[in-house]
Amino acid sequence: MSALAADAPFRRPSLPRLSRVELRKMVDTRAGFWLLAIVALLAVAVPVIVLIAGDAEDKAFSSLLSGTTFATSILLPIVGILAVTSEWSQRTALSTFTLVPERWRVMVAKVVAALLLGVGTVVVCVVVSLLGAAIGGEIDMSASAIGSVLLFQMLGMLGGFALGALFLNSPIAIVMYFALPTAVGIIGGLIEAFPDDWVDTSQTFEPLAENEMAGGDWTRLLVSSLIWIALPLALGIIRLQRAEVKSS
Repeated sequence: MSALAADAPFRRPSLPRLSRVELRKMVDTRAGFWLLAIVALLAVAVPVIVLIAGDAEDKAFSSLLSGTTFATSILLPIVGILAVTSEWSQRTALSTFTLVPERWRVMVAKVVAALLLGVGTVVVCVVVSLLGAAIGGEIDMSASAIGSVLLFQMLGMLGGFALGALFLNSPIAIVMYFALPTAVGIIGGLIEAFPDDWVDTSQTFEPLAENEMAGGDWTRLLVSSLIWIALPLALGIIRLQRAEVKSS
């Protein structure tokens, strides 16, 4: 029996299986669970508050969807950060990369898991916004509105993931996630020539969440995404490939 086991060929885990493992790891941790619970609570709380105290135009589906998307997007990228940094803060990177030596496959699985969580969040936002609009507003549902908030959440999740990969440290990545947009806004306010409308994601992402993208907005969104998502993610992948894995 042992001889047969020794002769059995090794089969590396498939990408879907790795993605399921990473998704479970993101949800099973205490920090991940409570973050997602707060995100879900925010998604439910926004329509309830708007129905009680909001104006009539705020109770339409599109307005409720924008509100729930903005509320959940504050904390959701932190889940993306922890998806990467938890391997190093909890000292599980050694076992992870021993079982799967190809680190890029682990990274791809983490990205897939993070995006799946983002999709799940959008589904929750759509459902609660639809219920809120059915109760007290107007159901002006459109595919473009749902597609816009989906892209908005995906970019936010990738932005958090990129910072996590770049710093491989939870506190630093979380602080930078909140501090960098503030710093860019301050610089834009102090320096008139600074192109903050091309760099500040709070400006370039807002029309996307509100489904008000025009021609020039897409270009600004692309530029800011390359600066704050693509570049940190590329540098983070390079760092991850070279990072020394320690057991303690």
